[in-house]
Amino acid sequence: MLFSEMFRDVRPARKPAKATKADKAAAPRSETKSKPVPAPIPFHPTGLDGRTSERLRKGRLEPEDHLDLHGMTEAGAHRSLVQFVKSAYLRNLRLVLVVTGKGLRERDPDAPFDLELDRRSRGVLNAMTPRWLAAPNLVPLIAAVRTAHRKHGGVGALYVYLRKTKR
Repeated sequence: MLFSEMFRDVRPARKPAKATKADKAAAPRSETKSKPVPAPIPFHPTGLDGRTSERLRKGRLEPEDHLDLHGMTEAGAHRSLVQFVKSAYLRNLRLVLVVTGKGLRERDPDAPFDLELDRRSRGVLNAMTPRWLAAPNLVPLIAAVRTAHRKHGGVGALYVYLRKTKR
């Protein structure tokens, strides 16, 4: 009742009239024409050639070492990851596998009730590992980071392709 009284005088807004060719011709032109500048495309050099990238995508390259982060805390996983990548780089390894796991599965929204109230789907390590690998202390060592092929863990694992060591 109160709502309809408050908005009784409100009318829908009219659509603005479209400008005709005569209106556009009569409009003053600015001296400098500024063309819209397209947004720059972010460029992230990967350090991989096309053939290596394709072989990674198809799972044809075998990792030389792997790190499994299952069951670790976030802080422990971060320390282990940094130490593992630096160690692999110093050992002249090129491709390593970091297994993060997929996280807990998503809760079914159509389920009548949730029996696992204390467990929530998070996938913290899966979400944080790419961020840790992009940290300034590891970026100079890494040529590329890709989701692993299904036979190496799929979305629950990452390929880390390391740069050649400088001597």
